[in-house]
Amino acid sequence: MDFYVTCLLYLSLSLLFFVFWKKRVTPRLPPGTKGWPVLGETLEFMAAGRSGCPEKFVNDRTTKYSSDVFRTNLYGEDMALFCSASGNKFLFSGDNKYITSWWPESMIKIGLFQETLKKLDAKKKRSFLSEFLKPEALQHYIPVMDSMTRDHLATDWSPHKEVQVFPLSKSYTFALACRLFMNIRDPKIVSKFANSFARVAPGFMAVPINIPGTPFNRAMEGGKVMRQELLNIIRRRKMEISEGKDANARDLLSRSLLEGDDDGTIFYEMDASNKIMGLLIASHDTTSTSITAIVNYLAQFPHIYERVHQEQMEIAKSKGPDELLNWEDVQKMKYSWNVLCESMRLLPPAQGAYREATTDFTFAGYTIPKGWKTFWTVHSTHKNPRYFPDPEKFDPSRFEGNGPAPFTFVPFGGGPRMCPGKEYARLEILVFMHNLVTKFKLEKVIPDEKFIYNPSPVPVEGLRIRLLPYN
Repeated sequence: MDFYVTCLLYLSLSLLFFVFWKKRVTPRLPPGTKGWPVLGETLEFMAAGRSGCPEKFVNDRTTKYSSDVFRTNLYGEDMALFCSASGNKFLFSGDNKYITSWWPESMIKIGLFQETLKKLDAKKKRSFLSEFLKPEALQHYIPVMDSMTRDHLATDWSPHKEVQVFPLSKSYTFALACRLFMNIRDPKIVSKFANSFARVAPGFMAVPINIPGTPFNRAMEGGKVMRQELLNIIRRRKMEISEGKDANARDLLSRSLLEGDDDGTIFYEMDASNKIMGLLIASHDTTSTSITAIVNYLAQFPHIYERVHQEQMEIAKSKGPDELLNWEDVQKMKYSWNVLCESMRLLPPAQGAYREATTDFTFAGYTIPKGWKTFWTVHSTHKNPRYFPDPEKFDPSRFEGNGPAPFTFVPFGGGPRMCPGKEYARLEILVFMHNLVTKFKLEKVIPDEKFIYNPSPVPVEGLRIRLLPYN
């Protein structure tokens, strides 16, 4: 009898130990929900953006679950969405420590980010791009930006009393990128690239269902055409280099093909293609939407426009009739830069970025398991009244002096993976602003025209602007 009592007692103690041990080692996951099977909360996430209020997805869940981090499921992946300045800081400092880059399956399948990216030295690639995109290198391209902007406005804006800003800004930024990155000046080639990309962009964050007629299917077809055309250009350029016909080339494409690895071999064609593809994506989508947003606010707020106009006219008066802008001129555009920053706060060109946990880590008392994806979003800080009082008000003075608190204004990300094209975008947009406000007064045709996110902010009617030339 004693034997059975002992066994029962032993079994009970073992069971109690197991229960308490399990409770002790089970990680405390962020609060939230995984949503629907397979789809998760992807449709709700997309719907918020397409309604013109992407911050609603975040705000609803931070109110319900946590203001630091909550759990969701996007694109079929368990995901921790970080919601504060401290969360931004934590993720920005965690690259290559406990997180690494990650792209949704849709972008991989479209072919814009090849598997070769994972096999090559990402740190070396970013270093190479940073060299090309640093201010010392980019300042030599300011006269080209100025010249192309003048031509663009003279050809596509001046002949009209009314324009649609968004499609025009896309064609302008893409043509400039082709010129600076690949020295392509033929409008037919630029147009072919742009048409392919127009099919690609809507599929970036689409549900990856490859059925004819869907945005994802059209994006895949466009991605194939774009990738093949780019490889054809790369192969022609390699031949020109080998024949000595491209000895003085300074564009990114030639430099990437000439750059040697540690063992002396040239970069692979696919690697060069990935560099150019990434820059074309950034320059075409985010920069064109930023230009569209700034034109929207300049037309909406005459008092803001007048101060920008005054600043830019001072610069224009210091130049000769045909003298192009230079580095020193752009550095004088301080108020214009504040206006641009406030525009990116309210209509950020990108919603955030994804990462993948390479190991278990803890934030705000919650464990993020290895293999989970993370997402930091501009919407959790840009319109948070704790960081920006009266957040819906357009107020460039927020960026005077020391500006916003660290990690609250993050249109370019932060940390080691901060967008290397930040300075390129700054120069391009300021040069565009200079030419625009010194030539036209602006008036919105549809005063309350709505912007939706797809995934970048897009005006529903293309932002129709009435042009009123100065007398």
